[in-house]
Amino acid sequence: MKRNFLLLVAALGTAVSAFAWGQKGHDVTAYIAEQHLSEQVKAKVEAALDGHSLVYYSNWLDNASNTPEYRYTKTWHYKNVEDGQAYESAPTISTGDVVWAIKDIVNKLKNGNLSHEDENIALRMLIHLVGDLHQPLHMGHKVDLGGNKIKIFSFNRDTNLHSYWDSEIVDFVHKWSYSEWQFQIDRASAEEEAKIVAGDVDTWAKESISIVAGIYADTPEGSRVSYNYGAKYAPVVEQQFLKGGLRLAHLLNSIYK
Repeated sequence: MKRNFLLLVAALGTAVSAFAWGQKGHDVTAYIAEQHLSEQVKAKVEAALDGHSLVYYSNWLDNASNTPEYRYTKTWHYKNVEDGQAYESAPTISTGDVVWAIKDIVNKLKNGNLSHEDENIALRMLIHLVGDLHQPLHMGHKVDLGGNKIKIFSFNRDTNLHSYWDSEIVDFVHKWSYSEWQFQIDRASAEEEAKIVAGDVDTWAKESISIVAGIYADTPEGSRVSYNYGAKYAPVVEQQFLKGGLRLAHLLNSIYK
């Protein structure tokens, strides 16, 4: 019995380490997006989600990807670009990656030929995947599994780089609820917002890749991170939450306009 319990704990730890931004980060991204939907679009989106909000489904895909029905989406949460490799030459995983998946879902939603059930599922996926795109380690290297194989110490506690960026740094930066996060950081001017949503999914992916390059350089194997590291990257966490939320709203407004 004890051995089975330990195996279960280990399995859960592995599953959690593959999530992006943890639950809090995805909730923040989704809630910011909700605040920037037009009234007409918000009504259409909530109708497609059977009356639920974006936040309600923001973490749905992390769990769904571990079920037989949606296991085909496992590789949709990330895109690997190796050190020194050009973004354009990075191979697309045969089962799809986060950039491919977002583009595919957006195109299908824009075409408007989906059944209600298929539209519902596509929206749930899109809400989550835009958040994934903005977690820098989800655009990391295949060789280290997006930082999962890079062991570091956070305040002398063993962890890995990916797990640290999923949740620990978020709680270090601010111990806020998702609504408090939105209230505090969602303050971009109209001009700033226009700059953030400019470009396309590839533009946004390249941005995350440039960020993760700095993270890799600052956090090699065996690094010990604490106050200074968290303070340095606090603005990055805030900016990625805001950008993810504004860009998700931008996509939804363009889909349902």
